Amino acid sequence: MAINPNDHIDKIRKARQQQGDIDLKSELLGGSVQALSKAITLAESNLSGHREESLALLDSIMPQTGKSIRVGITGIPGVGKSTFIEALGLHLVRQGHKVAVLAVDPSSSKSGGSILGDKTRMEFLSREQHAFIRPSPSGMDLGGVARHTREAILLCEAAGFDIVLVETVGVGQSEAEVRAMVDYFLLLTLPGAGDELQGIKRGIMEMAHGIAVNKSDGEQLKPARIARAELLTATHLFAPLYGEWSIPVTLCSALENQGIEEVWEDVLRFMTLLESKELKTSIRNEQNRQWVQKAIVNVLTDWLESAGDMNSFLHELYEAMDKGTLSALTALSKAESELRRRLK
Repeated sequence: MAINPNDHIDKIRKARQQQGDIDLKSELLGGSVQALSKAITLAESNLSGHREESLALLDSIMPQTGKSIRVGITGIPGVGKSTFIEALGLHLVRQGHKVAVLAVDPSSSKSGGSILGDKTRMEFLSREQHAFIRPSPSGMDLGGVARHTREAILLCEAAGFDIVLVETVGVGQSEAEVRAMVDYFLLLTLPGAGDELQGIKRGIMEMAHGIAVNKSDGEQLKPARIARAELLTATHLFAPLYGEWSIPVTLCSALENQGIEEVWEDVLRFMTLLESKELKTSIRNEQNRQWVQKAIVNVLTDWLESAGDMNSFLHELYEAMDKGTLSALTALSKAESELRRRLK
């Protein structure tokens, strides 16, 4: 029987891949930041082979995940998110924590890569042995959340990081994306928030578990106090979360390292509330379900965009709508029927 040399090569390749998967997992669980970076790169890759490796790795490390405190931080551009996160990260590292920062950068329209480079904007935190900073391109996802941020959170937890901070691009159209992957959602704002209240969507404030007025120092201290009072008045209109949590509004200055500890104490108080009511696990389970549902929508969207004949079908519906011969509701019904037929 003739031996096919390609079969032998395939066996060697598979054996090397399996050994590589084992090595990556053991190094990741051992806390190697190099292995963590490689694992996140695999998760972000669009190559099918890399995706398979990433999924296998994620499944194998699941028992070592879920033990961190996950905090999402959002706010308008210029509010000082990176400076605040660096100050908070340094505070936590000095308390003995291992802190991972997933800084979701705007994407370049040309390369798709990150633009801002948060490692350069968090110079002191990036030097800490127990800190990990990973800028990731936001891609086309709304809300400034990278498509694979959830996987990155799990990988950071497996590597032993007990606090994961997720920085978003800014206040976008889908802040729920941030809240749906973290335990605590922090909204950063600035002195003069009283003038900004009309510009801040009520929905963002309702979703926030806490608000911090950053840059509350020097000549801005008085306006900051006024802003805090007005924000407290606004948040008191919301029903307390879980029956007893009122949104705290804290003054802080990341530049002068003031109020950072108080903000973190708010986070710990909220986590204690979740634990006392045994809500943490159920909330994360619901977040996982939402994750899967969103992923399914993404898959269907990608499929529709790649299906030329489906696009032609939709284009015909749009033309009929434009001519006034077909109502939008009827077009929707026809599109739904066609989609169901194709999915059978």
